[in-house]
Amino acid sequence: MPAAGRPGAPRPAAPAGSGRPLGESWARAALWLDLPERLRRSGLEARLPLPALLLGKLAGACLGVILAFAAAPAAPGRIGIAVALGLPVAGFFVPDALLERAARRRRRRLVAALPDALDLLAVSIASGRGPGEGLAQLARAGEGPLAEEMRIAVAELSCGSPLSAALAALRARVPGSEMATLVASIERSRRFGSPLAEQLRRQATALRREGRRAVEERAARAAPKIQLVVALVLVPSVMLMIAAGLIANAGTLLSGF
Repeated sequence: MPAAGRPGAPRPAAPAGSGRPLGESWARAALWLDLPERLRRSGLEARLPLPALLLGKLAGACLGVILAFAAAPAAPGRIGIAVALGLPVAGFFVPDALLERAARRRRRRLVAALPDALDLLAVSIASGRGPGEGLAQLARAGEGPLAEEMRIAVAELSCGSPLSAALAALRARVPGSEMATLVASIERSRRFGSPLAEQLRRQATALRREGRRAVEERAARAAPKIQLVVALVLVPSVMLMIAAGLIANAGTLLSGF
């Protein structure tokens, strides 16, 4: 009887890599593409699994290949080569662009909710509570992306993480000067005993002022777009209506000649 058929005989070694699960390759590809961080910044990690995102990127690339087969022959000269190569690449990166768009929207919502949260935190600090208790109150009372980040920080504190480490992680998760200023104010107050409530109120006032300035700038940029729409759509429509009225009443207008 061959050695491999005897009971208790060692089985032949499998080829290297044959037992490696497919999930490990997916995970490595996701890490290489920085997809977990993109999902976290967009706030979609609970609704969009990584395998589904990777499949979406592959589906976008396949759709780009199909469109390239249809569009490349019609393109003149070397543009056809650029179309054949560019459409699959563009389809592969479309989900990344959508994630970045969602991340920008989430950050705008977070910054918009920050002034009211700073006022609430200032009231909590002025009443004698510590920064950790103030963050817990914000996590309980708030909604949206800012409250989600505060809940993560409070969870880290409840697991025994120091306040400085939880604040540093919060600043790393939320890039930008707004959260960095808040974290710096809390750390400065803890180290040097500076009044924190007044600093938080000043920061809230400054954020509201910047928000109003941003709204005014968007309104100023929208005015030329509105004028362009009026010039390209409304004015030709009015001219067509006038021309139609003149043509309809041409017999009456020319009867006196």
